[in-house]
Amino acid sequence: MSTLQISLAIIGGLVLAGVVAYNAWVTSQSAPRTARERPGQDGAGEPHSFENPLTGPVTEPDHDGVSERIEPVMGHAFEAASEPEPQVATDGEARAPVVVPVTLNSVVNPPEKRPGLDALIDVITPLAIEGPVSGDALLAALPGTRRVGSKPFAVEGLNEISGEWESPRPGQRYHALQAGVQLANRAGALNDIEFSEFVVKAQAFADAVGAAPDFPDMRAEVARARELDAFASGHDAQLGFTLRARRSAWSPGYVAQNAARHGFVAGVLPGRMVLPASAAGQAPILSLAFDSQAAMAEDPEQSALREVALSLEVTHVPRSEQPFLRMRQAAAALAEAMEGVITDDAGQPLSTDTMDGIGADLESLYDALDSHDLSAGSPQARRLFS
Repeated sequence: MSTLQISLAIIGGLVLAGVVAYNAWVTSQSAPRTARERPGQDGAGEPHSFENPLTGPVTEPDHDGVSERIEPVMGHAFEAASEPEPQVATDGEARAPVVVPVTLNSVVNPPEKRPGLDALIDVITPLAIEGPVSGDALLAALPGTRRVGSKPFAVEGLNEISGEWESPRPGQRYHALQAGVQLANRAGALNDIEFSEFVVKAQAFADAVGAAPDFPDMRAEVARARELDAFASGHDAQLGFTLRARRSAWSPGYVAQNAARHGFVAGVLPGRMVLPASAAGQAPILSLAFDSQAAMAEDPEQSALREVALSLEVTHVPRSEQPFLRMRQAAAALAEAMEGVITDDAGQPLSTDTMDGIGADLESLYDALDSHDLSAGSPQARRLFS
C-alpha cells in the first residue's frame, strides 16, 4: 500500500471519528435534563444522595454511571394560561376566569367541612319544625343530588349541643332547619328555572321531615343573583406565567427536583405540583403544571418538556399569603435554576415593569373584594369563584 493510500485511510478514519463524536455531542445536548443532574459533586467524585420529591432518597451515579431510575408521579395537565386580566361575561352567558381554572380536587389540604350557607351568596329558606329532629332522619330525607341546575343546594340544621348551623350528621339532634341554593358561581347567576327547581326540591325535603318552608320572593332573589354575578364577573381572575426552556429540554423529574427546592409538593394527578398554603384547609398558593403524558410515560426521565405553567387562582388565596410576590420569586428562581425564560402564553417575555403593573392591579382587585365582604381566600369567595 502506498504512502498516499495510507494517508487517505488515516484522514478518512479521523473524519469518521469526528462525525461520530459530533453526533454523540448533538444527541447529548438534545436529551432532556434529568433529576440526576445535581451540581456540586465532591472533589473526590463521591456520589451525592438527595431526596427526590416524587420517589424518596436517590443516589446519583457513581463512576460507572449506575443509579436507580427515578419515576415521577405528579398532578394533572394544565392548559395554557391567558393574559392576566379579569374577564367580564355578557348577560345570560356563563362566566369564566381569564385562564382555564385550576382543578382544585388536587388541593393538598382540603377543607375539613363544607362552608355553611351565607346570606351574602345564598338564597336561604327557613324550614319551621314543631320539635327537634334527628340527624339520621334528615340524612334519609335529603335529595339524591345536592345541586339545583348548576348551583349547589344545601340543607343545614341548628345543632342542639353546639348551637351552630351545620350539615346534618348521624347521632345529632337539630331544633331548627334551613335550605339554601347558591346565588351565583362561574356558571352564571341563579335564573328563574333554577329557583323553581330549588323550591320543588326544598318543598319535597320539608314534606319528608314535617317542616314548613318560607320561601323568599323569586323576583328579588333572581335580581340579587344577577347583581352578584355582575360583580363577580368583573373581579374573577387567574394569573399564569409560562416558563420556557432556553436550551436543553427538561424531564419531569428534573422539573420536580427544582420545584421541590422552592416548597412545591406533588399533586394528586400526573403533571401537577402545588405550593401549599400556610394554613390547613386553604387552597394551594400556586400551581405548577406540565404535560401529563410526559409524567405518565413508560420512562418519564426520557420525556422532554420545553415549558411548564405556573398559575395563581387570585380569588382563592388570601392577600396575607403575598401570592403574587411568591409567584414572581418562584418563577425567577426556577428560570435561573433551569435556564428558562418567563413569558406569557403567547411566548412574549414578561418584563419587570409588566409584572409591577400586574401587582398594582391585583391590589385594586383585593380592595374591591374586601369592600364587598368577599375577601380573596374567604369561604364565600372560594364558593362564588368556583
